[in-house]
Amino acid sequence: MSILCVFHPSSPGLPNKVLTHHDDIAATLAEQGVRFAHQAHELRVRPGTAQDEVLSACREYLDAMMTGHGSRAYSLLNRDGADTAQVDVRDEHVHDAEEVFAVVSGRAQVGLRLGEYVYAVLCEKGDQLVVPAGTRRWVELGDNPFCLALRLFGSEAVEPRFTGDETARAFLGIDEL
Repeated sequence: MSILCVFHPSSPGLPNKVLTHHDDIAATLAEQGVRFAHQAHELRVRPGTAQDEVLSACREYLDAMMTGHGSRAYSLLNRDGADTAQVDVRDEHVHDAEEVFAVVSGRAQVGLRLGEYVYAVLCEKGDQLVVPAGTRRWVELGDNPFCLALRLFGSEAVEPRFTGDETARAFLGIDEL
């Protein structure tokens, strides 16, 4: 189930609002310039699968999404268990271009700092979140990560710029919601 929790920064352990219906989540995020949609797909790829196998299984889906969103680059978020060699996506960062975060399997929580509030979106298989360029964000995978997501970008630059702000870690994560 997709969930949106809205937090005021003064109470990172207690959401002001919790929504579980796709239409309500989409409408609330749209007010902030973020698009959310759920589009069921038949892809059966397990997180942790080798990158070449993921790309082979997801090629048609990936191509259609890149064309549909006008994306110029992509990266995979592919975690089945902790991997200390990967950059910690929990750290707050920004991208200079729009990002489409599309969950292929598993789940992830995307935190967004929008105006005076923090929006934590629990995304599951079929969820797509379109985040505007320059939005402060982070991805929470929990203690036992299990997520395969496509991250599409509106420019060739896919590397994040980390803000150095560690307050993102104070908000309830995927394991606490």
